[in-house]
Amino acid sequence: MHVNTSLQPGTPDLQTLLRQSEAQHRHLCPRQVLGVRMGMLAARLLSLPMPQQDKRILTIVETDGCFADGVTAATGCSLGHRTMRLADYGKIAATFIDTREGRAFRIAPLPDLRTRAAQSIPEAGKRWRAYLDAYQRIADEEMFAVREVALNLDVKATIGKPGTRAACAQCAEEIINQREVVRDGRVLCLSCAGDSYWRAKS
Repeated sequence: MHVNTSLQPGTPDLQTLLRQSEAQHRHLCPRQVLGVRMGMLAARLLSLPMPQQDKRILTIVETDGCFADGVTAATGCSLGHRTMRLADYGKIAATFIDTREGRAFRIAPLPDLRTRAAQSIPEAGKRWRAYLDAYQRIADEEMFAVREVALNLDVKATIGKPGTRAACAQCAEEIINQREVVRDGRVLCLSCAGDSYWRAKS
């Protein structure tokens, strides 16, 4: 097994990024390693240095938790910088989008990766330890399925326009980043328009 060491200029090495991710959790876990490795691979696929210093890359992660923090360490994408979105499919997968060029790659672990990782380091004893060690050694092409994808969403609309504000005609709460909708000539927030994750407790 070997790690692909072809890094984009300015991209930190794997161990540096793992230490940064570990600092967020006080420990390092296999899913953080997967997130970091995916981010590093995305840098090569898009031929862009990461972690990014601007907001060119938008990443959509398909689960939250440690995996997403690994992606953040490698790419610089985060919810706070509005360069990461969560599509909660419960999958260790992410799509990396070059918002300037329109190219996007979805990366996910190969289905048999965990089995092969556990078998590759039998002396590890525990599967968790085998995953942690193997994910740092296995080559990208033996770890990940990579697809260049077309998006079923408008990237500009997804990002929205920072600094814009509107008031919901029903609840009067402020709406930012162009997330309002217009129904029958009324400006509404998504909740009042019927797309709410909560309801008032009676």
